[in-house]
Amino acid sequence: MNADSKQPFNPAALMPWMDELKKLVEQFKLPGIDVAALMEWQRKDMEALAEANRQASEGIKALVDRRNEIMQEALAQWQSAVKDVTSADATSKQAEAMKQGVEKAVANFRELSELEAKARTNAWTVVQQRMQENLTNLQKLLQPK
Repeated sequence: MNADSKQPFNPAALMPWMDELKKLVEQFKLPGIDVAALMEWQRKDMEALAEANRQASEGIKALVDRRNEIMQEALAQWQSAVKDVTSADATSKQAEAMKQGVEKAVANFRELSELEAKARTNAWTVVQQRMQENLTNLQKLLQPK
């Protein structure tokens, strides 16, 4: 995300700049270098980074949203448990509530861990795919003609 505007990175915003750079490099007429291919390569890199950023951002948002839901559920359960303290069978209810609370906390922790791992994996997959494409492109460029 762009720190100033809080908007996701937009690789299309770099296109005018990349076009100007392409024109500048083409003026030098470097032999054996496909400037258009290099610029396309860089454009794809920027798009992959933007997608990885989007995946990570969505994953973190889902993680925060779910954590907030869990906190609200826990607060509601705690308030309910406090109301039941005055009843005759409060001890057995408290023991059962504690047992359920621990089980729920473990399940919630597992769920949050899975959400975090999924967000990390999704973002990293985008970067890995682009790195693989870069290696393939590099191998093609290094082939003798």
